[in-house]
Parts: sequence; C-alpha cells; structure tokens
Amino acid sequence: MNRYETIYIIKPTVDEEGIKALVEKFKGIMEANGEIETIDEWGKRKLAYLIDDIGEGYYVYTKYKADTAVPKELDRVFGITEDILRNMTIRLD
Repeated sequence: MNRYETIYIIKPTVDEEGIKALVEKFKGIMEANGEIETIDEWGKRKLAYLIDDIGEGYYVYTKYKADTAVPKELDRVFGITEDILRNMTIRLD
C-alpha cells in the first residue's frame, strides 16, 4: 500500500449536515481499500483566487494508506460531485 494525502474544497453554500455527509462519503471510499491516518477539517477559508465566482470554501485534509485504485476512484467521485470546488491527491514517499 502507498501513502497519500488528499485535500478537497467543499462549496461554502453546503450546510453542516451536507458537509458531514460528504466527509463520510469520501472517508468510506478511502477506508474501503485502505486505512486513514488523519482527517483534518480546516473549516471555511478564503480562496487564493475566485473559482466560479466563489471566494471561499470548506477545506478538508486527509492522509491515508491505500491501494493505487483508491486515488483514481476518489478523483472520479470528486469530479461528479457538484459540491466539490477543487481536489488534489499527492502520493507520499
């Protein structure tokens, strides 16, 4: 298994229950074929630049160990989830 870190930004219009649901959804994908080391919810922060005329977002950072298929599946699900502004996954050495 490889170690990865993923950060994703949720739109600020999503309510608390929606944020919890999204975090649990992505946590489930990571735990399906791996194990989570940390999940840090950084909360709402100002974006460095506007994305689709949105100036802030709810940041979530995760570090986990997983098979190589997990980041691909996460990227696919991030892409079809409307409430995600941006995401990035990096493989750690």
